[in-house]
Amino acid sequence: MKHKKTILITGGAGFIGSHVIRLFVNKYPEYHIFNLDSLTYAGNLENLTDIESKPNYTFLKADITDETLINQLFKEHKFEYVIHLAAESHVDRSIKDPLAFVKTNVIGTMILLNAFKSTWKDNFNDKLFYHISTDEVYGTLGETGLFTETTSYDPNSPYSASKASSDHFVRAYGETYGMPYVISNCSNNYGPNQFPEKLIPLFLNNIINKKSLPVYGDGNYTRDWLYVIDHATAIDTVFHRGIISETYNIGGFNEWKNIDLVSLLCDQMDSSLGLDKGTSKGLITYVKDRPGHDLRYAIDASKIKNELGWEPSVTFEQGLEKTIAWYLSNSDWLKNVTTGAYQTYYEKEYN
Repeated sequence: MKHKKTILITGGAGFIGSHVIRLFVNKYPEYHIFNLDSLTYAGNLENLTDIESKPNYTFLKADITDETLINQLFKEHKFEYVIHLAAESHVDRSIKDPLAFVKTNVIGTMILLNAFKSTWKDNFNDKLFYHISTDEVYGTLGETGLFTETTSYDPNSPYSASKASSDHFVRAYGETYGMPYVISNCSNNYGPNQFPEKLIPLFLNNIINKKSLPVYGDGNYTRDWLYVIDHATAIDTVFHRGIISETYNIGGFNEWKNIDLVSLLCDQMDSSLGLDKGTSKGLITYVKDRPGHDLRYAIDASKIKNELGWEPSVTFEQGLEKTIAWYLSNSDWLKNVTTGAYQTYYEKEYN
């Protein structure tokens, strides 16, 4: 019987992670996928009910900062590949509690790196540590220019500083110990299953409930938006075809100012809900800016396109339409998340 590759995906019950888990479990029955997640507020096993009984899938409830347990799991399962997505990711939360971001994003990554190194020692043949990061490590852009893989790091929030630190440690382990790694830095993700603290699902939910739409500052902050399912296929591409020790920027070629994005979302929601055009825009309110707010992020994703053949499959308008349709047809999921009921899912089995 042919040996199954053992792949550990951390943060697999989260937004991006659940889409990566689903893709790998369904597309690669010859792999065994281990989903490691601590099921904090952003982890939701309801995201994975469709694949939870697959024979090549195992869920492991664990915190990446629990060194003893992580070492035990590596010893028991001998994970040959790691796709590391687990992270605290919300900038506003990082401003309120930066130490939590250091603990998870820096210390947690270090614990995984050490466990991977100890498990395989110098025998790294056909092994890989794939670290998922963010474009926010590069800081902010002015009106022009794009982030490339050689852009200097210049993080401005506790979140981006913690991710920059973890990126540096991954590269350092590659240089110091010969550990095979790849890193990808992605732009803002959106799509199905996203926790409604982030802009698009938050505003979508607020429109449904006729609540205000709080826009920071003047609304002219610019972001590059990436449909989450496109991000999952990019991760698949980098995992299988990426060059060891290389970095790949993953973007949607979709730059939008926040206020323009919100206007488009309002128009699409008015149409989807059968409201008079302009109804949802009446909910927009401008609120005090957050500290250290980066003006503009924009990714040059030409390297992954030219070298690995990946590019987004949808435009932002198409992706937003798909996203709205998903949330409107999964109102129970949205209700469970906003009320906290989702946190009782599998409670008896995993707590």
